[in-house]
Amino acid sequence: MTKFRPCIDLHNGSVKQIVGSSLSEDGSGLQTNFESHHPAAYYANIYKKDDLRGGHVIKLGAGNDVAAREALAAYPGGLQLGGGICRENAADWLRAGASHIIVTSWLFDSEGHFLPRRLDQLVAEVGKERLVLDLSCRGRGDGWGVAMNRWQTPTDLNVDAGTITQLAASCDEFLVHAADVEGKCEGIDQRLVEFLGQHCPIPVTYAGGAYAFEDLATVDRLSGGKVDLTIGSALDLFGGSQIRYADCVAWNQRAIAL
Repeated sequence: MTKFRPCIDLHNGSVKQIVGSSLSEDGSGLQTNFESHHPAAYYANIYKKDDLRGGHVIKLGAGNDVAAREALAAYPGGLQLGGGICRENAADWLRAGASHIIVTSWLFDSEGHFLPRRLDQLVAEVGKERLVLDLSCRGRGDGWGVAMNRWQTPTDLNVDAGTITQLAASCDEFLVHAADVEGKCEGIDQRLVEFLGQHCPIPVTYAGGAYAFEDLATVDRLSGGKVDLTIGSALDLFGGSQIRYADCVAWNQRAIAL
């Protein structure tokens, strides 16, 4: 059954909810839906209290290491960590308390060409059981292509059945942000959710566009219960008015009871 997965998105050291397509290298045009006056550890403690596991902390650019470490220290082993991950720092973030490290951009060169050798190196460094591959993507023709560098740079890696099958042998989970709808609260990419449910042989979390509590049931139906859902901007925990965090916690409790 689909479960709710929590998140902590960090930008310039603060917990924020951002429209994913507005992120850029120079910060111009950034659209922020929410900026918290609470530190990252505040949210980590909430997730720990409610026994929500498998959520992620994402560092969106520089200046987020301190906040990320505080969140991991508050809930050791309960959160995954992504953003700027490479072979040299992966083990350090695991020692800091991350259950898994999440990686995208380091697996590509500057022009967006996939480098399988780097994936092999990372698996050798931390083990596939501690690795989440972020296949966050944008629409490309009739399908999707992985986007790196805070979802701004397209890569040569398509999100298709062949890619999913090949990469599943090298990681424990997938994380897939639908960057075209991320933060817009205008609805999930139902076709992508259905595709992930059909083709992912390992756990996968989808994020992007959720705007109603019923989206959990929709993802459960479309994916056959194989895809989990992260909810951000629409959640009352992050200033949203459409979805109550308490309802999501109750949903997970029912899922565990089944």
